[in-house]
Amino acid sequence: MNKEATELENEENDFMNDHPLSALQSIQGFLTKEEELTFMQILFSSSATIRMGNFGLSRKEVEKLLGANSEEEFFSFLKRVNQAVCRYFKVIYDERRNQVVALMHVPAKQARNVLNKEGLAILMFIFYHQEVLQNEYTLFSQLINSFGHESLQVTRKIQANLDPLKKIGAIEIYDTSSDEDAYQLTAIGAHLFSDSFLRRYAEFSQSNQLHMEDVLRFFKRYNMNGGVPDDTMET
Repeated sequence: MNKEATELENEENDFMNDHPLSALQSIQGFLTKEEELTFMQILFSSSATIRMGNFGLSRKEVEKLLGANSEEEFFSFLKRVNQAVCRYFKVIYDERRNQVVALMHVPAKQARNVLNKEGLAILMFIFYHQEVLQNEYTLFSQLINSFGHESLQVTRKIQANLDPLKKIGAIEIYDTSSDEDAYQLTAIGAHLFSDSFLRRYAEFSQSNQLHMEDVLRFFKRYNMNGGVPDDTMET
């Protein structure tokens, strides 16, 4: 590479560092005006402050905003919008709720502003229990048994850390025939951990470096090229 090309590349990198959201300005090259406005509506409606427990837009609302008449148009929009904003956001389709939700990437060190370490540990346990072991739901007693013996102090602490998980839409109450509380991971909770976060988590627990493919296979993630390039947690 010649000197001029190297200097130009460095200048472009400096620009990206000075203006970290500048990539979003190119979104018009990926989306039509209607699709861009739909993405903005999804972002707005995905806020826990705005919608409380009803995150995102229904598929019907999205298709109406897009003027989409086929399944291909709907999924084409999701694919292209994720290609355009993947550095900062991930738009997911929750099939069970039939909702489209936008998640924002945040550095792992900032994730503590969303969840404390106890809440993060509980979410990881539920994630492992349901995504890896393929259980339909997680009982409160299973959380008690995993995080300490049953006592009033432990019970209250776990209940206090479940509330933020419900508030951000990561888990929800699951209706069972039992009198005991049960919790199910939502699509938001299932996508909350980036691939790189899972890799570091697994490597720390195993005290050994692991291939990303092995990590993704273990966590039932088959989108081998769909991860976030740096260590993030999405919320």
